[in-house]
Amino acid sequence: MTKLLGIGMVGAGMVGQLAHLANFAEIPGCRVVALAELRPDLGQSAATRFGVPRLYDSHRTLLQDPEVEAVVVVTKRPATGPVVLDCLAAGRHVLSEKPMAHTVEQAERLAQAAEAAGRIYSVGYMKRHDAGTHKAKALFDHYVASGELGAVLTLRLASWCGEFACGTGGFVMTPEPRPDGLELWPTAPDWLPAERAEDYAWFLNVFCHDLNLLRHLLGRTPEPRYADFTRRNGRVAAFDGGGFPVVMEFGEQQGTAWTEGVEIVFERGRLTLDFVSPLVRNQPARVTLTRGTEVTRFDLGWSWSFKRQAEAFVADIRQTRTPLASGSDSVEDLRLAERLWRLALGL
Repeated sequence: MTKLLGIGMVGAGMVGQLAHLANFAEIPGCRVVALAELRPDLGQSAATRFGVPRLYDSHRTLLQDPEVEAVVVVTKRPATGPVVLDCLAAGRHVLSEKPMAHTVEQAERLAQAAEAAGRIYSVGYMKRHDAGTHKAKALFDHYVASGELGAVLTLRLASWCGEFACGTGGFVMTPEPRPDGLELWPTAPDWLPAERAEDYAWFLNVFCHDLNLLRHLLGRTPEPRYADFTRRNGRVAAFDGGGFPVVMEFGEQQGTAWTEGVEIVFERGRLTLDFVSPLVRNQPARVTLTRGTEVTRFDLGWSWSFKRQAEAFVADIRQTRTPLASGSDSVEDLRLAERLWRLALGL
């Protein structure tokens, strides 16, 4: 029998528990052997709930555990880069939440560290692992190559989000405050005006998923042509997608609805990809293909992008393969974000 891969978790907040710890605790091929959490009561409660045998007060002490072969990092965003760098330097494989960093320089530093260490480094763009995304990309690539639906006219990506938690339970929390003392990296590039730094960090944290998804679907990084980021809640960006225009709309809406998806219009058809709230378990994005009066809605079964991401991370390590959302690829998300903001600010 193949030895179970030893997983160490860094961070036991709601997302850490529901989207990561719960999945790694039940998928075959691995075992969560340790948890690091700066809040002692929360750490103990989460370790008890998910059956984690060892609890540490920091990621540095966790990295001294010889059974920890791979680390999942789900901490406050400005601390992600320093924690990941420590894990890679300690020779561990890493899956971290997105964004991997806040500047191109930071991201390149992490990607280079993973290469130097010869470790698997994956970034948590779980939408790439969604069964709906997989189906939509396969259909898009097929119809672009075959020409059956004619040329692509436009691609539109809209991200208005909604209620992220969607009433989800099954996790534990304590009233302990978030501790200070972590090493933090800057959350904006140094060329950005100081008064826009907080806005930039918020935009990147919420919408880097969509920049990454767009690059994945196209198979390339589109060329930015226009960006209006005047209003924090209601932005527009336009790109050259490689022979057709691409438009992205960003914002946040109130209420329980979740609105996020892609519409690709061909000369003789239309392909749509519609996401549900990320914490809705076992429901992939919906894929619909329209050809004239014929409408096909694909039955993709029951699956959850976060669980598929966890399974892929274990398989990546086992098979020494490049992750679907590798650190080196994810550097391009930061590069694209910085180009958009320079364009929006006229820099």
